[in-house]
Amino acid sequence: MERLAGWGWRRFGVRYFWAYMALEVVSAFVIAIATLGLLTLYEHVSGEQFLRIALVACLCVLVSLAVGAHKVLPKARPLLRWAKGGKPSHDAPEAWRAAIALPVDFVTRAAWLPAVFVALPMSVYVTSELGLPAYSELFLFAGILVAVGYAAVLHFFGSELALRPVVHEIALQLPPEFAERGTGVPLRWKLLGALPLINVITGVIVSGLSTRDRASLSDLGLDVIVAVVVAFTVSFELTLLLTRSVLSPVRELLEATRRVKQGEFSARVPVTSGDEIGQLARSFNEMLTGLQERERLRTAFGSYVSPDVAERVMAEGELLEGEDVEVTILFVDIRDFTPFAERSSARETVTYLNDFFGLVVPILERHHGHANKFIGDGVMGVFGAPERLRDHAARALAAALELAEAVEERYEGSLRVGIGLNSGPVSVGSVGGGGRLEFTVIGDAVNVASRVEHLTRSTGDTILLTEATRALLGDDVELEPRGEIPLKGVSEPVRVYAPVRADSLPIDGHRDREAAGPRR
Repeated sequence: MERLAGWGWRRFGVRYFWAYMALEVVSAFVIAIATLGLLTLYEHVSGEQFLRIALVACLCVLVSLAVGAHKVLPKARPLLRWAKGGKPSHDAPEAWRAAIALPVDFVTRAAWLPAVFVALPMSVYVTSELGLPAYSELFLFAGILVAVGYAAVLHFFGSELALRPVVHEIALQLPPEFAERGTGVPLRWKLLGALPLINVITGVIVSGLSTRDRASLSDLGLDVIVAVVVAFTVSFELTLLLTRSVLSPVRELLEATRRVKQGEFSARVPVTSGDEIGQLARSFNEMLTGLQERERLRTAFGSYVSPDVAERVMAEGELLEGEDVEVTILFVDIRDFTPFAERSSARETVTYLNDFFGLVVPILERHHGHANKFIGDGVMGVFGAPERLRDHAARALAAALELAEAVEERYEGSLRVGIGLNSGPVSVGSVGGGGRLEFTVIGDAVNVASRVEHLTRSTGDTILLTEATRALLGDDVELEPRGEIPLKGVSEPVRVYAPVRADSLPIDGHRDREAAGPRR
């Protein structure tokens, strides 16, 4: 049936809905005639009477379906609009809600219609047509209600099955952030509603067929009562056991899913059976093992590269294509580190560097930069890649000022640094080979920033920045020119500046007055 529904949807498109509605009408007629056939097991009905009753029954069913369709079809308009309009993705959420809610709306919103338009008039008409006692209307009404309940359950599950290929296609168009549950019937109520009704139908039919002589309508009423009592007493416990058997592992899966959504990737589901649900639990656990490993790798990966770079690699793949962007490069280096390393053990040296880097990296990230490389006792920070920043120069200078102040507060003069800033176009992307890749920044702007950081040793400043960076800053930034200074590997002298801040005072206690000019 599911394959047939999928073929019908693919073959007929929007006309599939009208074909299914026609099938619903035909199935309702079949149930009505079958119910009349059940009546013949309890009461003698001639051929002419059977035909007349069948025609009236089909007319009553048609009226009930027409009124029900009039009440429910407005709810289906988003679904029909989506199907008729070429299946646009922007209409998919509304169409999905309508398709999910349609089966239950059809049964619940029109639940009273069959009782009013089918069970009540038919019980009166059949009593009159067959010349039965007036009390027979009660027995007929009860029997018809059983058939109506059967038809409602059948139509509900049939509608879900018929709409499944439609819902599947709509679900493929839903945005990733769409997380609604939709309006549906819980699995518990599907089982507790369908199984007892099946028992009642089965009991009435078996009782009618097993009677040697023709039974009476009084027997029909008694059979219905007995079947209902048995369905909700003796067999109801089996129904509850079946419901618990299915729902208990499903609840455990839902609870584990909730924990995973909260970031608890160590959650696992106990495999308590060897059936399909047990296989589902086992597959769920295997999936979580993979997710936990992926999260562990992502966390470890994020410890070696910038979180921005890690997220981009996770999203785009390991090879990030090169692109040209304008950035600001920050180099920070520890002063007089070589003598310290010579007189210290390897463990002491590494501990000292890790403490320093633990101070530098959070400051860079707080200003939306990232530590691109650790070079000996120095760090190369990048502002503007991979995350685009219009104010990358201002952020880099703010990070440099905060870093200089933080070093002074933590180390109280026992550790001194030099910081160089330069802005310009660079190429960024993945570089490497032999299975080893590195997200790197290449260009003259990087070399100049490194030279400017080295220049702080001769000027005595903590922070120096180039004319290229100064041009990108606002006019409210106070800077002291240090003149045009030739740099190694740079063809022309570079104009450099030092921020006018307490934390940019000369490291060795004096300024290079020969390089200083008028204050800006």
